[in-house]
Amino acid sequence: MSALAVQGLNLHHGLLHAVRDVSFAVGNGEVVALVGANGAGKTTLLRAIAGAHRPTSGVIALDGKDIAHVPAHRRVGMGIALVPEGRKLFTQMTVEENLLLGRMARRPGPWTVEKVIETFPNLGPRRRAKTGTLSGGEQQATAIGRALMSNPSVLLLDEVSLGLSPIAVERLYESLRTLMQSGTTILLVEQDLGRAMRVASRVICMLEGRLVLEGSTTSLPREKITEAYFGSGHERAMA
Repeated sequence: MSALAVQGLNLHHGLLHAVRDVSFAVGNGEVVALVGANGAGKTTLLRAIAGAHRPTSGVIALDGKDIAHVPAHRRVGMGIALVPEGRKLFTQMTVEENLLLGRMARRPGPWTVEKVIETFPNLGPRRRAKTGTLSGGEQQATAIGRALMSNPSVLLLDEVSLGLSPIAVERLYESLRTLMQSGTTILLVEQDLGRAMRVASRVICMLEGRLVLEGSTTSLPREKITEAYFGSGHERAMA
């Protein structure tokens, strides 16, 4: 059974059909990269999975149970955690206080403040600093750590490298590498196609709200992904 399965998902923003008949699955412990140009529907899809947007139709199944109409706060308790684009931290609270907010779902598991700091060592000296004073990389590490504190079975990462310097991105992904190899199920939205292909076992490409390409990162030529990314072909392909 897949950790996460989406079947025939449709979502509208007013008259805009933002997500169009999307179906895919993510296996337990799998890291899947969701790629596509701006406006392709990636963030909307992740927010729908997390419960921030209600779908028009379709199924979102977590461990085989349809949660498409379950409120967002209950989905956190069931094991879904979203690291949103823009981080959405409480900037007047400290790193540690932001991390502890992730425990509000009271979901059992191994993640503690100490384990988060072990995973993201740059947060150690800053654990009692207000997050509004942190660098972009430190803020992103805090946002990811807060999500991990809910002990998720599925972690949704939306544009974690957006707006960060190249050095900060390298540090962040170095910390994430251990997490990605630990068996955590991850669905990752990443604009950097090369990086996405290096860290994920499978890639899914969206175009204009649809899935147009899906396959393993080892079997899909980068040229084929680039063509799908920019809309050179509209046929969905499987590899």
